[in-house]
Amino acid sequence: MDSTRQNKISRLLQKELGTYFQREALRYKGKMITVTQVRVTSDLSLARVYISIFPAANDKQEILNLINLENRSIRHFLAQIVKNQLRKTPDLQFFLDDSLDYAERIDELLS
Repeated sequence: MDSTRQNKISRLLQKELGTYFQREALRYKGKMITVTQVRVTSDLSLARVYISIFPAANDKQEILNLINLENRSIRHFLAQIVKNQLRKTPDLQFFLDDSLDYAERIDELLS
């Protein structure tokens, strides 16, 4: 069960990371990257960021690796934005969210 503080920080990080990926779309081969969910640990030191990449292509893992390579600069950007709301910006871990692909596959099988 997440606390109210965790939920507020999760929403804040999701909004700001979404804005970042919108601005930097060209850096990621013109793909639209959506932050689907952010989960913050109870000590607020780690944020697990789940992203969805559209259009779905075979190079999703390559884009995820590129994002992980730029993790420090993304965290620095985020720290500049949320410096008045948070004392310490949590470390970021990025994961692919394949729930949309899974739902699409289910629809294919049903039709």
